[in-house]
Amino acid sequence: MAKKVLVIGEVRDGELRNVSYEAIAAGKKVADGGEVVGVLLGENVSGLADSLIQYGADRVVIVNHTDLKSYTTDAYQQALLQVFDVENPEGVILGHTAMGKDVSPRLAMKLNAGLISDAIAIDVVGGEPVFTRPIYSGKAFEKKKVNEGVVLATIRPNNIPALEQDSERSGDVSSVTVDIKDLRTTIRDVVRKATGGVDLSEANVIVAGGRGVKSQEGFKPLQELADLLGGAVGASRGACDAEYCDYGLQIGQTGKVVTPDLYFAVGISGAIQHLAGMSNSKVIVAINKDPEAPIFEVADYGIVGDLFEIVPILTEELKSALISN
Repeated sequence: MAKKVLVIGEVRDGELRNVSYEAIAAGKKVADGGEVVGVLLGENVSGLADSLIQYGADRVVIVNHTDLKSYTTDAYQQALLQVFDVENPEGVILGHTAMGKDVSPRLAMKLNAGLISDAIAIDVVGGEPVFTRPIYSGKAFEKKKVNEGVVLATIRPNNIPALEQDSERSGDVSSVTVDIKDLRTTIRDVVRKATGGVDLSEANVIVAGGRGVKSQEGFKPLQELADLLGGAVGASRGACDAEYCDYGLQIGQTGKVVTPDLYFAVGISGAIQHLAGMSNSKVIVAINKDPEAPIFEVADYGIVGDLFEIVPILTEELKSALISN
């Protein structure tokens, strides 16, 4: 059955995150022939509306407000609920990001709606969307659907492919004025720790290091390989605990969950907590000197040897291959 679906675009540093475009593709499936409406919240975000339309949104609603410049729970919740009052949607899709995970349960409570979180696939069965999501740290999967009320869901980044961009596509762009008051949180400044130029949760290639890298210096060859492939560097909990890198790079059950096209596990033994964060990667390459390391059980390709010898050789070979092509 055709539905009106709102897709919440996520803006970071003046640009839309890739998961916003993936959410439009998800919204198309949920709408099932209905209308997909992009929603942009922030300060001076009108210039991003065309991108949402080019990636499949039928129209875009802009909410410009100084209190939306940086994300806060109160401000975004108030603004989104006022947009919902105007649009009265049957579905709402967000990215399963820090923002999406924070605001979606609050929206579900206010809308008296069920919430399906961390979806990795959507099928339409009998005219109704059925969501697939991982459970038990990715060891199993369940299918869920909303039986009544608003369909509210968050999607895991890098799982549902975005639609192809169509620069000729056009759609209506309108604005909604919102009243934001009684804020309990004010953002005075945002300071980010440098973790590389590619967002870890959206990277197509990740080179992750574990305790086997032995030091902060040990991450430098991994960074070179990641830079060569346009990817990001990640780490296991053990490497973070050993202070080889910042916890912002942590992948695993208590860190980020990632699903890149290519995942290098370098000097990572493969503890179950780490596997929970990366086992759904499309191709996994393990590099470890211990042939009995559990990581080899989930790896598509395994290299047994000294990572400090293998990674530089691999980087040079890939560099030569990329240059020749």
